[in-house]
Parts: sequence; structure tokens; C-alpha cells
Amino acid sequence: MPALVLNDPTPPDPRRRWDSLDFAARGACYDNNAAVPDSAAKVAARNTASAMYRAAHPTELDIPYAAGERTAFDLYPAADEQAPCLVFIHGGYWQRNARADFACFAEGLNAAGWAVAMPGYTLAPEASLAGIVTEIGAALDWLAEHGAARGVGGPIVLAGWSAGAHLAALHLRHPAVAAVLAISGVYDLAPIRETYLNDKLGLADDAIETLSPLRLPVTAKPMTLTYGSRELPALVHDARNLHALRSAAHAPGALLPVPGADHFSILDGFRRPDGILVRAAQELLGGTR
Repeated sequence: MPALVLNDPTPPDPRRRWDSLDFAARGACYDNNAAVPDSAAKVAARNTASAMYRAAHPTELDIPYAAGERTAFDLYPAADEQAPCLVFIHGGYWQRNARADFACFAEGLNAAGWAVAMPGYTLAPEASLAGIVTEIGAALDWLAEHGAARGVGGPIVLAGWSAGAHLAALHLRHPAVAAVLAISGVYDLAPIRETYLNDKLGLADDAIETLSPLRLPVTAKPMTLTYGSRELPALVHDARNLHALRSAAHAPGALLPVPGADHFSILDGFRRPDGILVRAAQELLGGTR
């Protein structure tokens, strides 16, 4: 019987021919803004919707978790203080964006009865990547200690998008985290060092080895890895590779492609209580609790 041939529409991983690519071509492998023709309009719409949602929920904003201009939380509590909480880490290749720009993505989970917490962090080059990772750990420590007093006392699903997915994956082992939802992330830093993104990151060998989820031991807690079908191939293959690594270690968690979604539109799955990312977060805790 002939072998089954799967029709995979995703282009091959360009990093398989990395040595043949020039500096500009390597950068294009990670340039999400250039890959999505209407990315500027999508970002502007996101920021406008987030400003409106944040203005409508002003009571638990800008709560410091550490000393620093950006090291603060925006909290969107649920009516039930023991409801699950999604902690969402924003992206921007560790060097741009802010938590306030993503407030609208609390909408669907809030409507579903969940709390949402959005931490900010110091951006590169003001902070090293190792320093940013440490700040996210401090944010989770703060939420574990002080969240209940702010109406956020339930189990935590840690989520992140793009660079935030990388930061979330690194903190699956944190004792306060029940599971991770990693969205459109980068999980091996080695190629990043050979692109324009490294101008502000300054990645050294030790950072690549100790801060790349694909190079670290697997943590046996649930992690769902999701990406849009219209993402850049490097991001798609990173998600697949990390899921394969975890599956080989029998770690729980799904691989969730979102049909038709690009790097920006995928987050629309958080805008409605029945959105695909809302459901993914719920399933990580075993249902709609």
C-alpha cells in the first residue's frame, strides 16, 4: 500500500536553507508587519478598541509589581473572585508595544466569566532578554501573593502572543501557572541573532541556550501551541517543533492551527466568549469553568 501523503500548505521552513539567505532575507523570515499587508490598519484598530475597553474598566489599572516604568499590571477581574485568570503577555519582539494596546483581548474571557491580567515589562535594549524573563517571573510572583486581594484569586492560565508566547513558554514551570496558551510564538532564538531584531536584543550564546524553549527540558504541564494558517513559515514551524518536542516527552497539550488567521487577526479569537482562543484557554483547565 502506498504511503499516505499529507497536503501541507505551509511552505518549508526557510531556516533549512539559512546559510543561503542574505541578511535582508533572514530578517524577512520574522517580519510580521511586512508579511501582513494591512498590518498597520489592524494595529490601529486594535489600539483604538483597547483604549475603549480600558477606559470602560478603569478600576484596577497601572498596579506596580516591581520598580520600573512598565512593570505594572492592568487587571480585569471577574465577578467571582475565584474564577480562572488568563495572564496575557503582549508581543513586539521584546522591544515594542505595551500592555494597554491589548486590553480589548480581555473582552471575550471577561464575558465568559474569567478574570484577565495583563503585565507590562521593560523593553529591549533598556532591559536584556534575561531581564525581561525575570520581570515576568516577578509579575507572576506578585499575582500569586496579591491577586486575591485584587479580586483575582483563581487558577492561572498564562498566555502570550508573538514574543509574549516565548515568555509564556519559559514560565510554564512557575508554581502559580496551571497551563500555558502560546500564540504565534518564536521558540528558538538562534536565528533571531542573525537578523535586524538582534540590534536591540544583543543575544549572546548563553541567552540562546538558556532562553530558547526548544533547547530546554520539557515541563510536564499542559501547553497549547497555536498559530494562524497565514503566519510566516518560521513561526509555524517553531510551534510545530515545540509541540513535537513536548509530545515526544509525553507532555500534555494541543497543537491548534487557526484557519485563515494571520499574525494579527489570530488574537480576534479572544474578542468573543465563544472565540477559539477563549475556548482553548477553557479547555486547558478542563472545560468552561
